[in-house]
Amino acid sequence: MKFATLIAGFAALTAASPAAKFGRERFEQGLAKRQSRPTSYEAHTIDQPIDHFPHSPRYASHVKGTFKQRYFFDSTYYKAGGPVFLYIGGETSGESRFSNLETGIIQILMQATNGLGVILENRYYGKSWPFNSSTTDELAYLTTEQTIADNAYFAQHATFPGIDGDLTAPKTPWIMYGGSLAGAQTAFTLKTYNPLFAGGIGSSATTQAVLAYPQWYDPIIKFGPSDCVSRIINIVDKIDQVIDSGNTQAIQAVKEAFGLGALKNLGDFAMTIAFPIGGPMFYPTSTWQELNWNSTYSSEDFFNFCSNITNPNPPKSVASVDTQFSKYTHGEAWTGLGGYADYVKKVLLPLCTSGRIDSTDEGCYGTQNQTFWAEAANDENRSYLYSTCTESGTYQVAPAHGPSLISRVLQIPYTQQWCTWAFPKGKFNHIPATPQLEYYLKYGGWNIQAPNLALIDGNTDVWLDLCYHSNLAPSPRISSDKYPSYLIAGAGHHWDSYGILNVTAEPDYIREAHLWEIRTVGKFLATHKKKYGQ
Repeated sequence: MKFATLIAGFAALTAASPAAKFGRERFEQGLAKRQSRPTSYEAHTIDQPIDHFPHSPRYASHVKGTFKQRYFFDSTYYKAGGPVFLYIGGETSGESRFSNLETGIIQILMQATNGLGVILENRYYGKSWPFNSSTTDELAYLTTEQTIADNAYFAQHATFPGIDGDLTAPKTPWIMYGGSLAGAQTAFTLKTYNPLFAGGIGSSATTQAVLAYPQWYDPIIKFGPSDCVSRIINIVDKIDQVIDSGNTQAIQAVKEAFGLGALKNLGDFAMTIAFPIGGPMFYPTSTWQELNWNSTYSSEDFFNFCSNITNPNPPKSVASVDTQFSKYTHGEAWTGLGGYADYVKKVLLPLCTSGRIDSTDEGCYGTQNQTFWAEAANDENRSYLYSTCTESGTYQVAPAHGPSLISRVLQIPYTQQWCTWAFPKGKFNHIPATPQLEYYLKYGGWNIQAPNLALIDGNTDVWLDLCYHSNLAPSPRISSDKYPSYLIAGAGHHWDSYGILNVTAEPDYIREAHLWEIRTVGKFLATHKKKYGQ
């Protein structure tokens, strides 16, 4: 997810601070064949209807017309009669997904089936904009049901220059794939337009929507380095004790220990020191979510952060900070605080190149600027925030009870303020007071099922509890040929989407997931062949 929420999924996630403040939500087929594969793909467009539901009161004033929706395809492995694999772009540009055609899951499936792979860029992302700006009224057509209707329309109308024949669905077998938010959109498309598709795979598909999502941090507590985790929890407890005391002098001193004394808003302070862990919604460095089995796409930022906190021999100037605030916590040392604060000062603060920590300048850490949020220029982060504020919710917050990796000042109102500021009431459209989760949950949430929809998740994923294999799901998950599912032990956020051009050389837990996906797609294609005689 991107923005770190759903985004689902947001990540994987491209981080952002207000609007675009942060950037980083970072088989064998013959060597000759692989070396000849394209490293970039030509952009094509389809004229996509802006409004697929001209009679729904939800979309008054019903703008007529179409927009240019981009797509990219790879026919390296294609042979006549092969399937089409539709990769849903999700909350980023089509170009950001090229690796899935080159070395990832679509490449793996194309090679195994003589298929063609295509990336479809989501509306309101990349360069697929229905309008020249993104006012509240213009964003009215950015909904889940409009987005998945795009997928169905595309499958029925797409053309592939240079490829002979009609490859449209349903006669040609189309198989969808998406990860995170795009995984949810894949599942929702299969649920709604099932007869069009031979099948689909939703990876880390965040199909459940909730308003508050403290569970984002649970896999870090469960699987992260235990001494690092325990120290962060203890430090956060002590910071919250100081905040709860109302001692303004002590609160200011704690902020200054991190180099963040200029931040006036406590939420901004709490969010900034949470960045190395993740969220809420933004973070400028990589986090637990950005870990990956494939070193090309992974980052050591999270473990570097933990190493600072757990360093057994820090410099005296760093170690002394651990006892600096003992007087506020009954003489108890804040073990690891010095390393935590040192990391923030050395890694995060330099990103604010203007030095104006409490501003919305690029790389800085203030968010309390209503005018900044309301900027209506087309921007992927604005699009993602709109979907979060209107349908999917899933605000990353501290838990109401028990251990927490982030300060308890981070609750729903802190995130909701950005929604209110960013999307003032328009002539035809306005955002709800809190997200209308029913628009998202109507597809089934944790219990979503559709014929030939496969759902695959990782058990260390921060978004797991929004997915089919959630720890919160009401019933055991048993795979079947009709409703296939797979939980990858030790895997994170849609780790199956990555590959290295040699499945047999992958780590066993990823290799077996990919082989399962190949077998599953084979079953989809066999069912389609029986139906259409191809």
